Amino acid sequence: MRFDVMTLFPEMIESACSFSILKRAAENGIVNVNTINPRDFTLDKHKKVDDTPYGGGAGMVLMAQPYVDAYESIERCENSITVMLSPQGRPLDDKLVNELAGYEQIVMMCGHYEGFDERIREIIKPLEISIGDFVLTGGELPALCVIDAVSRKIEGTLGKIESADEDSFSNGLIEYPHYTKPREYRGLKVPEVLLNGNHKEIAKFRLEQSIERTRQKRPDLYEKYINS
Repeated sequence: MRFDVMTLFPEMIESACSFSILKRAAENGIVNVNTINPRDFTLDKHKKVDDTPYGGGAGMVLMAQPYVDAYESIERCENSITVMLSPQGRPLDDKLVNELAGYEQIVMMCGHYEGFDERIREIIKPLEISIGDFVLTGGELPALCVIDAVSRKIEGTLGKIESADEDSFSNGLIEYPHYTKPREYRGLKVPEVLLNGNHKEIAKFRLEQSIERTRQKRPDLYEKYINS
């Protein structure tokens, strides 16, 4: 999987991808994260990428020319998709993450200030993705969420691909509780069923726990699950 991230702050992306699982995935050639700075494509000697909005209003708007030129400079794979991180976009969920993991390349556009000149959308026609109904300073954190979530779906990123298969939301439910050593801590014991080696009973217990947790914490998901 190749991620090409258009960002005014490439250090944010590069730094976050230089740790833990993403770092190992990059070192093993499983993912490749590149950054493209639209400032490098501006025609202004001061590297200006934003200007005041037509019609008035607060804030600054990202200019079309640097972003379109930066986008057109990116070498595209045949199986590629372009994403704009935007609070106006499709909510990021496990279903969408699985769809994105089916591509060989994801080009991502990180906004700032009051957002993009609308002509950027009209020319590039990206898929807009939101990580929630709130506004952030820029698109870098949402882009990192996409990179991390999608990378987990790619075989070889995690020690076992089953780790992703059992994550919360993979089957429409919240994940079951986990335990490790010691067997007892401050009077709290590991459930006996997890210690008897009966994998059928363990699977049944974990499913029951997932269903109950979902009912308590995410009744919206619970309703979808029982009606599916």
